[in-house]
Amino acid sequence: MAKLKVAEVITRLDWSGSPEIVRIISSYLQNDEFEMTVIVGLTRYPSAKTKNFLFEFADKIIVLPCLRRDISPFEDLRAFLSLCSIFKKKKFDIVHTHTAKAGALGRLAAFFSGVPVIIHTPHGHNFYGYFGRALTACIVFIERLLSLCTTKFIALTELERSDYVKFKIAQGSKIALVYQGLELDCYIPTRERTLKLKEELGIGEDKKIIGMVGRLEFVKGPCYFVKAASRVLEKIDDRTVFIMVGEGSLRNELKAQVERLGIRSSFIFTGWREDNLELISILDMLVLPSLNEAVGMVLIEAQALGVPVIATRVGGVPEVLKEGITGLLVEPAKADELASAIMELLEDEARRLTMGQAGKEWVAGRFKASNMVEAISQLYKNEFAEKKKSGG
Repeated sequence: MAKLKVAEVITRLDWSGSPEIVRIISSYLQNDEFEMTVIVGLTRYPSAKTKNFLFEFADKIIVLPCLRRDISPFEDLRAFLSLCSIFKKKKFDIVHTHTAKAGALGRLAAFFSGVPVIIHTPHGHNFYGYFGRALTACIVFIERLLSLCTTKFIALTELERSDYVKFKIAQGSKIALVYQGLELDCYIPTRERTLKLKEELGIGEDKKIIGMVGRLEFVKGPCYFVKAASRVLEKIDDRTVFIMVGEGSLRNELKAQVERLGIRSSFIFTGWREDNLELISILDMLVLPSLNEAVGMVLIEAQALGVPVIATRVGGVPEVLKEGITGLLVEPAKADELASAIMELLEDEARRLTMGQAGKEWVAGRFKASNMVEAISQLYKNEFAEKKKSGG
């Protein structure tokens, strides 16, 4: 039987949840049943695994610099026309798009190019938490139109699936729930490496380390992490260090905020790092103060490493951790609540250790890459067989 030709389309393969899913799907499914191709825009901050993937998968990757995350009418038109040309030439059986921008351009191009099966994974949505009422209404309307040329949606959480039904984007029967899977053979730090990392960062061995790992953008809530750090340091500034790992448009603004609050000596900006897992492993707790979040890959990684987590009660986050067991949840945009949760765990080492162990057990049974890949493999085959049977 001929292999199914599948294209995965995404704007970038920078370190985050959606690019990791694309990498895992593409590398695992390049086998006797599937011929995989990745169509992607420019990548600036790939993880170490993604770097290897880009090298090893090079002959199956098509880079379109015009396929960008930000809106640009001229570049978007170029990307749409390029995608149409590629789809017509390659004659894919399935096009699977990821995230909003690639999802819009990719689905439209696949539809006009006659691709039989068009699948979309939103990786969250823009229906609340991002824009004002008018723009949100426009986005919902566009998504309803795009749904007409979508064979199947893949939701990563129950909330995401219910929101797509609630906003009348698609009926429940058109949405498959597939939990995000990660390769959980996580880095296990040696004491020597841990001490070396702390020395490199200028952190004393006796210090407790609280970290945020992610894009330094408004939706990730980094300013609330800084405010919470200031409140915590007012009480225990002699034994706690805060680190912020990542890059983004708010970096300089956040540095200025740290200076204004007078906490520079206890706050570290690492910038983008390829050794994110190693950095997470030295944390006493990880904080994710997002205003909206599809899943929160870093929460899964931290729990897999035995690090307790504190996050905001937004998007799919409550489905990723077990509240009170593997971590704590607070309301978004509430620096005082965030600070209280941090203090609560700082003052109870036994609870931190218990949460860390519970986190390892929780993610091991729920977020395996192999489970996700098997579910998506079956979905691809089923949807193509159904389309073929109906004469589509």
